Amino acid sequence: MNSRVSMSLWGLAAFMSAGVGAYAWVFVPSGGSPAPGVLANLFARPWLAVHAALAGAALILGPFQFLRVVRDRRVIHRTIGKIYVVSCLISGSAGFILAFGNTSGPIAGFGFGILAVIWVYATSQAWRMAQARRFDAHRRWMIRSFALTFGAVTLRIYMPLSQMMGIDDATAYQVIAWLAWVPNLILVEMFLLRQNLKSQLAE
Repeated sequence: MNSRVSMSLWGLAAFMSAGVGAYAWVFVPSGGSPAPGVLANLFARPWLAVHAALAGAALILGPFQFLRVVRDRRVIHRTIGKIYVVSCLISGSAGFILAFGNTSGPIAGFGFGILAVIWVYATSQAWRMAQARRFDAHRRWMIRSFALTFGAVTLRIYMPLSQMMGIDDATAYQVIAWLAWVPNLILVEMFLLRQNLKSQLAE
């Protein structure tokens, strides 16, 4: 993939992430969401606002960590990285709590709960690898982490599509709780596998 295509894809992902992150921040003062079904979560207060505010920060900051110009400036890279990691760990933990209080049933709750656990784990591993100065492994785990962070974007792509198809939100959430992040993770694993094979062939 040439650099122009890569930068175009990065720009699109960064734009969408920033849009969803800013959207989340707008509704933090009113509880974290404009959707009545989401606000009806048993643990919405205070965890929904915590989850939305910090996920918004991770969405806005995350894409910049993939830019070489940022990575080459170590102080900036580390500072953004620390904010991203803390945001993901706290937001993911809040998301895990919210999964138990969702109003769309156990299938949706299970999907969001697993997402929260894997998101926290991947981000923790990324941080641990950076501390151990295993930077190749750090990069791979950070890519996984942001693929899961980006689930907030893909969720907001699928929800309007389900509404256009006439599917009610409660039913749609049963599927979207999984669809928002599982394909993201599969695509990332395929990308990392391809990179690993290319690296082995080059040796």
